[in-house]
Amino acid sequence: MGEYVQMIIGFILVNNILLMQYLGNCPFLGTSKRMETAVGMAMAVVFVLVLAGVITWVTEMYLLKPLGLEYLRTMSFIVVIAALVQFVEMFLKKSVPALYTGLGIYLPLITTNCAVLGVCLININEEYNFLQTIVSSFGYSTGFGFALILFAGVRERILLARVPKALQDTSIGLVTAGMLSLAFFGFKGMI
Repeated sequence: MGEYVQMIIGFILVNNILLMQYLGNCPFLGTSKRMETAVGMAMAVVFVLVLAGVITWVTEMYLLKPLGLEYLRTMSFIVVIAALVQFVEMFLKKSVPALYTGLGIYLPLITTNCAVLGVCLININEEYNFLQTIVSSFGYSTGFGFALILFAGVRERILLARVPKALQDTSIGLVTAGMLSLAFFGFKGMI
């Protein structure tokens, strides 16, 4: 049990998929201007990533590996992720239309979010078993959500501040993301 807790803490703080590996920066920058949108995106990514991690692991172990089709890994993983995102999109459109509208183009971008595909590939490359895959997928996606929500809080404050014209919008977002990444670098070596 301690090993899994250590893995989760490591994935959230020490090896954060956004701030340490810098995967998934498009929705990170795009949905972090408002806290409500950031929380919605974080929950959607957790849901999609955990399910994608499990389904891609099962696909790899019981379909691709036994048939010697490992070369189709990336393509099959993208198909799984795209199907899951479509499911989430349909659910949000019916159940939470305000969040669906708030996420806008960034919800379908989860399909091409390199963090989701990256975690699925990390699970396979690290040769995690089924339970480790679930823990890894949950830890990485929680780290994604944590960084996104933290960043959204900082960006909401920046929107109220006077920022020089040359640094407004995406520029100040990138500078802030860099400083947040440096802050998370302080966790390196803890686990």
